Amino acid sequence: MSLTAINPANGTLIEEYPTLNSETLDCQIQAARAAQPDWQRLTFAERAEVLRRVAEQLREHKTRLGELMTLEMGKPVKEAGPEVEKAAWCAEHYAQHAEAYLADQSLPSDASHSYVCYQPLGTVLGILPWNAPLWLAFRFLAPALMAGNTCVMKHDPHVPGCARAIAEMFSLAGAPANIMVNLPIDNELAEQAIRHPDIAAVSFTGSDRAGAKVAATAASEIKPAVLELGGSDPFVVLADADLETAADVATLSRTINAGQSCIAAKRIIVEAPVYDIFIQLVERRLTLLRVGDPSSPDTDVGPLARDDLRQNLHRQVQATIEAGARCLMGGQPETGLGYYYPVTLLADVTPDMCAFREETFGPVMVLVKADDAEHALRLANDTAYGLGAGVWTGSPVHAQRFIRELQAGQIAVNGIVKTDPRLPSGGIKRSGYGRELGPQGIHEFVNAKQVWVK
Repeated sequence: MSLTAINPANGTLIEEYPTLNSETLDCQIQAARAAQPDWQRLTFAERAEVLRRVAEQLREHKTRLGELMTLEMGKPVKEAGPEVEKAAWCAEHYAQHAEAYLADQSLPSDASHSYVCYQPLGTVLGILPWNAPLWLAFRFLAPALMAGNTCVMKHDPHVPGCARAIAEMFSLAGAPANIMVNLPIDNELAEQAIRHPDIAAVSFTGSDRAGAKVAATAASEIKPAVLELGGSDPFVVLADADLETAADVATLSRTINAGQSCIAAKRIIVEAPVYDIFIQLVERRLTLLRVGDPSSPDTDVGPLARDDLRQNLHRQVQATIEAGARCLMGGQPETGLGYYYPVTLLADVTPDMCAFREETFGPVMVLVKADDAEHALRLANDTAYGLGAGVWTGSPVHAQRFIRELQAGQIAVNGIVKTDPRLPSGGIKRSGYGRELGPQGIHEFVNAKQVWVK
């Protein structure tokens, strides 16, 4: 058995990677579990030094790591280098702040001294997607490792080279053996990994359908899980907003990584008085984007990662047009080599249409007209998802209402929804549960142990 890496820019084979079988999978997880006690015994400062060395290796090999992402999942080269830098930043952030995040918390009681201390759970399994291979890996690895856990990483089968390179960075950094173990396995063996007795908890990033299966399996083993799933993020533009800046950010958020991001703006909900103007603003910006070879520094939008993703995106676009939406640009798959989809603009989308109800994972901007701010809020919350949300307004009163009432795990006011090592990220409803990043993220995979001393 092997994992096959395909170049989405031309559909050609990059490399085949041997996979683990059931027995070797078991050995790899056992190795990570055996390494955990010694890793936990290290001080925060000693663990931090390891993470800092890993960050140094990421930066030293930034070009090669970026090229791997471009080859395996089509990330434009102009986006690949910054992703490596962000992964290194995450490692350094937790190296610096983990001890403070996990400091003992004194609590008054009838004891002479009572407090909560935070201790690692053991070995944590991370099941990761392909769309941000370096960043999403370190979003999982850095806090879990700094808390004293060891990590087993089951990366997406379509980015096996990226997964191998991440493991290599730990080796080059001189990290203790097996504190981070790569599992090159197909998805069929994921359940065995979750159920393995040496796995204490699971972190999953991916679709809501796959997340439901992971959650059910982990729950049946009474293992905690963090799920960061899909999103249909609203991007609300009220009539008093800075329309030019909002159009800039809407265009960036909708097309970065070829639109393949859970927290990208998916439904652009615009108040009626400025709806037609905003259509013109985003259409002008979208027409300037260059779709093409992701290895070219001039490319803004690369291919989708797989052909099945392109086919599903086109199904959503066609169904939405057939239901009455206006297609102002794009809407037809590119011909020729590679899994390209044109930048597409759909206007007059309503809640009964496919592109409103489903998550669209590609460079498709959906515009929805709202009668007023009240209507915009109802439209924004009319979704099964609840990951990120944005609102653009010049009114502090409107801003505060949307902050209070938007149903999402994170909200940006007059800015882009993004992930940041300093701030917690996660969702509600079908977008998952638990948090990653920030002080909340490192608390997901620790035992909050109550201590009572007389």
